[in-house]
Amino acid sequence: MTFLEGQYPRVIAHRGLALKHAENTVGAFEAAVESGADILETDVHLSKDGSVIVAHDPDLVRVAGRPGLVSDFSERQLAEMDLGFGEGFPTLDRLLRRFPDAKFNVDLKTRAAVEPFVEVIRGHGAESRILATSFDEPTRQATVNLLPDVVSSTSQSMVIQARLRTWLGLPMETWSVPPEVVALQIPPSRYGVALVTPSMLRLAKRKSLEVHVWTINNPEDMRRLWTMGVHGIVTDRSDLAVEVRGELFPELTLG
Repeated sequence: MTFLEGQYPRVIAHRGLALKHAENTVGAFEAAVESGADILETDVHLSKDGSVIVAHDPDLVRVAGRPGLVSDFSERQLAEMDLGFGEGFPTLDRLLRRFPDAKFNVDLKTRAAVEPFVEVIRGHGAESRILATSFDEPTRQATVNLLPDVVSSTSQSMVIQARLRTWLGLPMETWSVPPEVVALQIPPSRYGVALVTPSMLRLAKRKSLEVHVWTINNPEDMRRLWTMGVHGIVTDRSDLAVEVRGELFPELTLG
């Protein structure tokens, strides 16, 4: 198996499907898989005792309603916190065991998580079903250096470089992309600058990159982006995205 095998467009479930579950919990990922999502997107931090914890925020305020950081608590303490619907923070190890066939798009939120993350992925032999990335280029690079068989996506600095080249009309050949990078993952715009543009799509195609756009929850936006030619949509509503994909591409049999 390779990470991007199979047909696109792809539905990428952002932190699972958190309608009847809290985000980034086992229940949310189960719901996303049941909805028909192709890829499960998540983020990781480290616990106080060094476990790789599935969580987006470094602190607990938004998701757990309490002060403190993920890194202040042990794996057990985090698992016992009620994030809603009786579920706590899972570890990446638990998710890989619970979903042995699922593909995960994982954003490493801290440089300290790199080595423990690598150990978990190697321990499961999960290299072919992981896309490892980070907004921080040194963190992304450190991860793929240790996991040469894992694919990755563009970091924030790469996206800035790409947009500047398309904005200034520079030759596409001047944008160098590392060989492990297989996807340009971007929001529709950033700081008032449009990122999903025809020129960016042409650049991605020239570099043989898929384009995944985040975080899209409105069905009309999904239709517009898929009609433009993006390959994947990162969404909190994988259930809606699967429906829209079926309407637009009824001829495809997508697993």
